[in-house]
Amino acid sequence: MQIYELIAPCHFGLEAVLKREIIDLGYDVSRVEDGRVYFKGDMEAVCRANVFLRTAERVLLLVGQFQAYSFDELFEKTKALDWGHFIPADGKCWVKKATSVKSKLYSVPDIQSIMKKAIVDKLRAAHGIEVVPETGAAYPLRVTLLKDTVTVALDTSGDSLHKRGYRGTFVKAPISETLAAALILLTPWKKDRVLVDPFCGSGTFPIEAAMMAANMAPGMNRNFQAEEWKNLIGRKLWYETINEANDLVESRVETDIQGYDIDPAAVRIARQGAERAGVDHLIHFQQRPVSQLSHPKAYGFLITNPPYGERIGDKEEVQQVYGDLGKRFAALDRWSAFVITSFEDTERCMGRKADKKRKIYNGMLKTTFYQFMGPKPPRKEV
Repeated sequence: MQIYELIAPCHFGLEAVLKREIIDLGYDVSRVEDGRVYFKGDMEAVCRANVFLRTAERVLLLVGQFQAYSFDELFEKTKALDWGHFIPADGKCWVKKATSVKSKLYSVPDIQSIMKKAIVDKLRAAHGIEVVPETGAAYPLRVTLLKDTVTVALDTSGDSLHKRGYRGTFVKAPISETLAAALILLTPWKKDRVLVDPFCGSGTFPIEAAMMAANMAPGMNRNFQAEEWKNLIGRKLWYETINEANDLVESRVETDIQGYDIDPAAVRIARQGAERAGVDHLIHFQQRPVSQLSHPKAYGFLITNPPYGERIGDKEEVQQVYGDLGKRFAALDRWSAFVITSFEDTERCMGRKADKKRKIYNGMLKTTFYQFMGPKPPRKEV
């Protein structure tokens, strides 16, 4: 099979996590940039990356990369790309999203319209037709201009990969599935260790952890844009990838994953999401305030996304919440805590300095991932 350059965008600051995922999946990483990882793969890799990657936002198929300092140059260099190889005669191709940073060409509508015209001209010549009917499959493009370098890529995913299919359309969660998965992967947590989220909300952390514990591929229950691209990817590759994912599931794994929230509606939504994800038997959800957080086992993990203060409003109330979290964490026997928040007094409320801190954007909000490390459990005797 032909080898292509693929691009996996991710949250800024989490490129190393995604790089490790791609390597573990069996593909060679060619380079890493801010917010994206490039890797080599065939069309099977497109299927497997979409189905198996937990921390990528989407999987892009690179069509071309070039320098452009004028709209004439943008038109000619876009037209020079091998569009006939990627797009069939009846395919619908357009620039769905374009961004421009520190480039001479900055008008997004002009970039989109000029590139569209260039693509149509090339497809007419490549397929020997007068009119491109655009009645077939959709081939949306994502284009970035960074310091006058134009990156042109087909979006194989469609909906962002954070949309696993288990969250109801009416739920607005404060943390995405891909970010939650990446943060869990930044911790030493393993499926045989306790994990508690005392501010579980819609249940993202517990559900993502349970899917990891059961070795469930995050994309096994959703569709992808490239499934329509029969000129590039045969249906057999998609079937084989889903069969591979199904074969790897360990649904009978034993776990101790718990999610608490003071809001009964949030607990209900979390349970529904876990059921849709097929991991409800692996998670215990309960309505419980953080002031009642406790667990009889040692060496557990708190992984959580508490309120930041923007929604609660009252700073004293927020400090009370974090103060309760700190007190209950101190009472837990040799536990570790991992907290993502923009609340600046987190370390003081937790009663200690974090062992590690990592700056991460949660959406457009700049946050810190505080890592309070507990002792390692003793080695199990073989």
